[in-house]
Amino acid sequence: MLSRRTEDYLEAIYELSCGKGFTRVKEIAKKLGVKPATVSEMLEKLAKDGYVIHKKRLYVALTDKGVEIAKSVRERRNVLVKFLMMIGVPKEIAEEDACTIEHVLHPETVNQLKKFVRFVEDCPFDPKWLEHFMEYCKSGIHPCLKDKCIVK
Repeated sequence: MLSRRTEDYLEAIYELSCGKGFTRVKEIAKKLGVKPATVSEMLEKLAKDGYVIHKKRLYVALTDKGVEIAKSVRERRNVLVKFLMMIGVPKEIAEEDACTIEHVLHPETVNQLKKFVRFVEDCPFDPKWLEHFMEYCKSGIHPCLKDKCIVK
């Protein structure tokens, strides 16, 4: 399993190189909020491990192995963002939280969340239970129990 930092670098390189196939150290540094020297140090490790091709002062490109990891990280993040937004978390917060938790979840948990998100998205109509959950979030009262006098 790769470190959070490694995954963040691979994903950043992937995003920055989309369309042109490469990026530069300065672009990576700006995106990740680190110094170019820090990026260069990490790129040496990533190149050694076969994730990137780094031609100093010219460009950085992902290898097939690097692309595979970056796509996987991006997919995890996207699933988490969708899930969090489904349960009512605002998009900005969902993106921030997904970035944090994407690195610590067990792959089986991510797989189940992916299935859940796909299930909800593929539902031919808005699921009533999801509407009920949103109503519960707003009112604190379960819609199915509205007409009953239940005090908690």
